[in-house]
Amino acid sequence: MNRINQKLQETKKILSIYFSAGYPNLNDTVQIIQDLEKSGIDMIEIGLPFSDPLADGPTIQASSTQALHNGMTTQVLFDQLKDIRKTVAIPLVIMGYFNPMLQYGIENFCQKCAEIGIDGLIIPDLPVDVYADEYKATFEKYGLKNIFLITPQTSVERINFIDSVSDGFIYMVSSASVTGSQTGFGSVQEAYFKRIADMNLKNPQVIGFGINNAETFNQATQFAKGAIIGSAFITHLTENGTGKIEEFIKAIR
Repeated sequence: MNRINQKLQETKKILSIYFSAGYPNLNDTVQIIQDLEKSGIDMIEIGLPFSDPLADGPTIQASSTQALHNGMTTQVLFDQLKDIRKTVAIPLVIMGYFNPMLQYGIENFCQKCAEIGIDGLIIPDLPVDVYADEYKATFEKYGLKNIFLITPQTSVERINFIDSVSDGFIYMVSSASVTGSQTGFGSVQEAYFKRIADMNLKNPQVIGFGINNAETFNQATQFAKGAIIGSAFITHLTENGTGKIEEFIKAIR
């Protein structure tokens, strides 16, 4: 069974952390992953930096830009991760935009992910219908879960279609904004969380965007299986380097 599915079967709420590969320094990637697992994280989203990150706010954009300046590329990331499964057991997901994957070759990219032990991909700019028609068979051939995003504006029909072609979790964007732009959740967002929970989808939901502390983690996981923290963790890396990761995680839960 895919590690993502195994993790989702556990009774506890999932805490997933996102960071940009190659940030703060090019060769920090593996150490950050190892330290996050030791700190008790359930899943890690490894950001593949891209020059035009549509959904990312200024914090993640800045880390992505710095990672590119540091020399991060798709091949460098694969080289860094080639032995990651010797030391890390939790689910690993690569989150990135479709263009670098297309340039690398979709089949080659998926094959490399499978060799390394990547469990899934999050590709915000790959439409679900294009995936279903053109790429689903390739992803499944290599045992990769493709994770789709929904927002408060996503129609019921589209949510149900995403649910039907998914076999992992649904990434539930907390609001129609970029990453790192919120502090806390209001009644409108909580109503949205509850509305999706009440749909009884076959795939569990994990909430992202706006999760930055224990309070927002607990708010989100009242209605969902887990939550994702990205911008707040990158800010922590910017301010503290890679030396105080456990401290950050312990403050969340």
